[in-house]
Amino acid sequence: MVSKSLASKKSTSPIGDLAEPAHVLIIEARFYAEIADAMAAGAGAVLKSAGATCERVAVPGAFELPAALRMAIDSGRYHGYVALGCVIRGETSHYDIVCQETARGLARLAVAEGIALGFGLLTCDTESQAWERADPKRQDKGGDAARACLTMIALKRKLAGAHLK
Repeated sequence: MVSKSLASKKSTSPIGDLAEPAHVLIIEARFYAEIADAMAAGAGAVLKSAGATCERVAVPGAFELPAALRMAIDSGRYHGYVALGCVIRGETSHYDIVCQETARGLARLAVAEGIALGFGLLTCDTESQAWERADPKRQDKGGDAARACLTMIALKRKLAGAHLK
């Protein structure tokens, strides 16, 4: 069990406002639509407060997130990406497969393509745990994923401008 002080602590990003505008794609798995909406609201608020613009696209479930990310990367239209979804444990091993393969697919793309990706996949035992994490007024994991994306955009820009002499 997570302590209340740890659970209520929001992650912070050192970036503040972006030096240059960023355009970010939020890819959301809609299997748990209300949870997806809460996470997207948190992510959108963080992006807006940082001066970034964003678009949202939807996929049926978490397993489709990596394929949608691949398509978005190929479009060349975005500085960064936020992948949002929720998987709640059921009675079979389906949960484990979906969680592991979704995370693996997103991580492989992020590393292989050198993209700025905010990972916002909730993997919960119960719906109440998912709500605790998704609600922007509580743990705001959608907002955390957006902050991670913005931090990685800033890092990519910084490293792209840092040449050896």
